[in-house]
Amino acid sequence: MKKIIAGVEIPDSVMTRAATDQIRSTECELMFHHALRAFLFGALTGYRGKLTFDAELLYVGTMFHNVGLNVQHHRSPYRFEVDGANAAREFLRQHGATESAIGQVWEAIALHTTPGIPEHMSPLIALLSAGVQMDVRGARFDEFTAQERDEIVQAYPRESGFKKKIIEAYSRGMVHRPETTFGTVNADVLDRWDPNYRRLNFCGLVLGSDWPN
Repeated sequence: MKKIIAGVEIPDSVMTRAATDQIRSTECELMFHHALRAFLFGALTGYRGKLTFDAELLYVGTMFHNVGLNVQHHRSPYRFEVDGANAAREFLRQHGATESAIGQVWEAIALHTTPGIPEHMSPLIALLSAGVQMDVRGARFDEFTAQERDEIVQAYPRESGFKKKIIEAYSRGMVHRPETTFGTVNADVLDRWDPNYRRLNFCGLVLGSDWPN
């Protein structure tokens, strides 16, 4: 039976069911519901813009976009987005996706927290970022109807204190690798969360480099 929320059909295939099962078993309910809402907001953005996109790939991308925050990646030397992108790539290869599709999902996850870039790339990359940004910080909030927002939140609730809790989840996933936040919005997260965090400054790195002039 098809599941349709706010006019968006949830993809139902062997691959998407496997993605759902994997993420539901490894992420807390707060992050799992966030991923589902991000898919729905991303898909609605695509419909509104009359964009052509693969709903299955968008679904898998949103399912995996925060996997890099999980405890098994806390000692990773990479940005959490890269760890999530790598996990999605492995999953998609196991399910026979083409290298082109895998590359798009990888880029979509890797770039989803980089402002000003995804919207100029492929629809899949743009929509994953748009869906995440809408759910996390209310980007383009008024472009969604109250009915759309209500249906989505009713299906996959934003639990009490979601705003602070998701910042905490980001922080716990990055506090052990603060150097990976340089030049990204993730630096804002640790700057607010960790009293010992010291933000790197690009100008300071340039002026303090080993070059004589």
